Amino acid sequence: MIDLPPEAVQALALSLRVSLTATVLTAPLALALAHLLARGRFRGRDLLAAAIHLPLVLPPVVTGYALLLLFAPSAPLGAALQAMGLPLAFRWTGAALAAGVMALPLMVRPMRLSIEAVDPGLEEAAATLGRSPWAVWRGVTLPLMAPGLLAGVTLGFAKAFGEFGATITFAASIPGETRTLPAAIYAFLQVPGGEASVRGLVAVAVAVSLAAVVLSDVVARRMATRLRDPA
Repeated sequence: MIDLPPEAVQALALSLRVSLTATVLTAPLALALAHLLARGRFRGRDLLAAAIHLPLVLPPVVTGYALLLLFAPSAPLGAALQAMGLPLAFRWTGAALAAGVMALPLMVRPMRLSIEAVDPGLEEAAATLGRSPWAVWRGVTLPLMAPGLLAGVTLGFAKAFGEFGATITFAASIPGETRTLPAAIYAFLQVPGGEASVRGLVAVAVAVSLAAVVLSDVVARRMATRLRDPA
């Protein structure tokens, strides 16, 4: 049994809230971008792909600083959102935004590869039967790319759950508001006698991440089985 202090439990709950929010809101955008990159033929596609994957190669602090420049209360966009009652900087919603930005490229890549692996002939055959483009996508493309979609969502959740650099730069580490699990681990490391809390939080982080990966593998195998044997 892991005994965690109340502030550690609070950080864990906030991390789950941030990572789930980031995953749910980012996954549809990642899917749309993956489809655009996989099937689109337009000028600037390579530039778009590079921009999407930029958070992977930039230091996370740089990404967080860029978000701060865009969404700080003193910035035009940040001021407009705050006037609408949607403040982001130094709020848990900002932590979710930063986590989503960092998770986006890890979602897009497996989704794009899975779409590119779908045989266009199957989609064309479905279209010749009179199905609409949406029906073809829902009935043919989506089931075939489902394992890649699931892999992207899992990777995105894991990245959002463990994100530290961009989140702490954009949203800071405010207890109860933006102090996620990685930030709490860092904070406990700075406190004499905080090693026990650090070990507990690390154990929980490993358990949550491992559970997400195992669940993803189980669901992916079941999907693959159904595709091989629809009956």
